[in-house]
Amino acid sequence: MKLLNYTSKYLALILLLLITIWAVLFYYAMLDEIYDSLDDGLENQKLLMVKRAAEDPSILAQDDPNFEKHVYNFTSISKQTFSEFEESYRDTSMYMLNEKDYEPVRIYESAVEYNADYYKLMIITSMVEEDDLVKDLALYLIGLYIILVASILLLNNLLLKRIWKPFYGLISQLRDFKIEKNTPVILPETNIEEFNLLNATVDKLIKKSTDSYMAQKHFIENASHELQTPLAISINKLELFLENNDLNENQLGDIATVLDNLGRLTRLNKSLILLSKIENHQFENEQQVDFSRLTQSIIADFKDLADHKKIQLVIQSDGIFKFKMNEDLAIILLTNLIKNALVHGKKNNAVTIEIQSGSWQISNAGIDQELDKQSLFTRFKNSSSLKRSTGLGLAITKVITDKYGLTLDYQYKNAHNFKIKT
Repeated sequence: MKLLNYTSKYLALILLLLITIWAVLFYYAMLDEIYDSLDDGLENQKLLMVKRAAEDPSILAQDDPNFEKHVYNFTSISKQTFSEFEESYRDTSMYMLNEKDYEPVRIYESAVEYNADYYKLMIITSMVEEDDLVKDLALYLIGLYIILVASILLLNNLLLKRIWKPFYGLISQLRDFKIEKNTPVILPETNIEEFNLLNATVDKLIKKSTDSYMAQKHFIENASHELQTPLAISINKLELFLENNDLNENQLGDIATVLDNLGRLTRLNKSLILLSKIENHQFENEQQVDFSRLTQSIIADFKDLADHKKIQLVIQSDGIFKFKMNEDLAIILLTNLIKNALVHGKKNNAVTIEIQSGSWQISNAGIDQELDKQSLFTRFKNSSSLKRSTGLGLAITKVITDKYGLTLDYQYKNAHNFKIKT
């Protein structure tokens, strides 16, 4: 969810809560004001009725308790009742001829004195229908809420979107930024202090990351050259020394051990450099790689090793598996898995490769137990006793699959199965 929509959602919820609370408070405040106004009007009518009685005493004889003829009623009471009488207001309902229904009314009861006679005065007046009031208030508040939310959305899409334009411009550039391609990031100009601080911080981080990346890249390139050269020279010198000198069996064994260690160091150096290059995104070119075609090509290179171990390589293709990635890394990925299956496979058994739409799987017979999944793809974790193994082959395959969002799974079901899937 975008930031503006996220903000709008919470503003709408807050507005709904505030308007609901305000509506309840406003409703009761309005009712209180209406009652005050009605009561003031009824008291005023009482004064007018007393004044009118002085001019026309005949109204004091009006005894109409059901208010069928008048909106007032005089009832004679005793002096004691007059002295104990308390004014009161009460709500009731009354049949209205014009509405042909019972409507709410408010009755005011008071006591008055006229020429030493005492009367109870009742005056009636129509009231606001509360159910209609609630209904109308709810409709107006819903309309107000819709207008406010629409205004907020309009404000977000016009004013706030323009205010946040530098931020979204920066985010768009960072989304496409690739440090290995040295993609330029043009920081948008803005008068907002927070955005300027963000731009300065991002610019600083990009420069620092780029410098670190270039330093690592140069180190890897230098290490690849500077380490491989003396190793190759040392190996050549020792091989020439063996050819040009007569050595006893112990001496030959010692030099052979040194050569094996130097060879392993050479392979280890190449593997570590390869890992660093993958993790530093130095394999930029990507294309659609056909795993079926690539598998056929790699198997041809391993034919001699398979024949030597009397292992049959079987390909079962039930679909086309193509994926966009660097072809060199795809070759390394499949080569490591095929070589791993051949090296650890049993003689006189088959290594089966199954290719389906969206997946590639290789199975081989090996030790009769499941490997440790927790450490299988860990660097320098060597599950075999082979001295020539660097313990980085499966770690490299895992790094490559992670780089492209592929899944690399291992399962043991009467055979060791490694599966790559999208």
